[in-house]
Formats: sequence, structure tokens, C-alpha cells
Amino acid sequence: MASIIERIHNLFNDPEIRTKLLTYRWPLAVAALLLLSFLMKAQYFWLGLCISLVGEALQVWCFASLNKKKELAARGPYVVVRNPMYIGRYFLILGAVAITGSFFLMLLFSVVYYFYMVNRVEREEVVLGEIFGEAYEDYCQQTNRFIPAWRELDREAIRYFRWDLFFKNNAHLNLIAVLAGYLIVYIWLF
Repeated sequence: MASIIERIHNLFNDPEIRTKLLTYRWPLAVAALLLLSFLMKAQYFWLGLCISLVGEALQVWCFASLNKKKELAARGPYVVVRNPMYIGRYFLILGAVAITGSFFLMLLFSVVYYFYMVNRVEREEVVLGEIFGEAYEDYCQQTNRFIPAWRELDREAIRYFRWDLFFKNNAHLNLIAVLAGYLIVYIWLF
């Protein structure tokens, strides 16, 4: 079993595969959305929308707290966990998959996303360690990757939200795209 999991991790870290997936990410995303649209069921629309909105809210908060490669992201949702953007993206996409009503597809997506997220974060942590050094190491000691620790949190740091970062990181475009996508799905289903 360990060798199977190791092979899956190796697959997600293969530079050739990652390059090809990056090159074809938009056509693949469109194809996945088209396939998903034929599997969606109206009775699961509101459930999927709610799940996605939780994920989008977390992503927007991340965008408004992240000054990429210039400041160590340790405020806003980054006070609670080191990688809230990936958690937000998980729920955003999970909501779209939930509209199919298929527990199997939700489980399959969750497994694939887990391997994607864990391997991507490990690669990013190396880069962040090089950029921020000891400050990043200290942050890693205090803050878990994905699951919040039971500790006292700095409430002022959690409330961090900068509108300039919101726009700089294109959170407004991301939010508009998600809302427009759900409007299209609503029209399609109803």
C-alpha cells in the first residue's frame, strides 16, 4: 500500500506531467466543466452553491491577505492555517462537483485534490523557506499546514483584510467568475 501511495506522489511531482497539465489546464478545465454540466442535477444546486461560496469567501479573504513573495503571509486566514487558499479552492470546486449529487465523484475529487494539494504545498514550502528564511521556519512551527491547532489566536491578525491586495491579486475577477459561472449553471438547470 505504501508503494502505491508513493507512486501516486511521484506522479504528482513528475515535471513532465506537471508541465503538460499546466500547458493544457484551460482546455482540460473546460472539458471537465462541460462533462460536469451534463451530470448536474437541479435538486443539488443550492447545496453546491453554498459549499462553493464558503470556499470562495475563504479564497477572497486569502487574496486580500497575500502580498506574494514580498511579505510573509501570516495574517488573515493564514493565522489559522498555512495554506487556506488550497482549502478554499477545495470547497469551491467541491461545491460544483456536489451539484451532480454523486458521492463517488465527490470522493474521487477529494482524493485527487488531496494528492495535488499536499505535493504542491511541499514544493511551495521549499520556495517560501528560501525567500523568508527563519521567519518562515518560525511561522511553520506555530501554524499547521491544513488543520487549525488548538491555541490562542491573535484576533487582530485574523481580521486582516486589505482592499489593495484584494484588487492586486484579482480577487474581484475571481469572485465575478464564480458568480457568473453559478448564474450560468442556474440558467442551465432551471
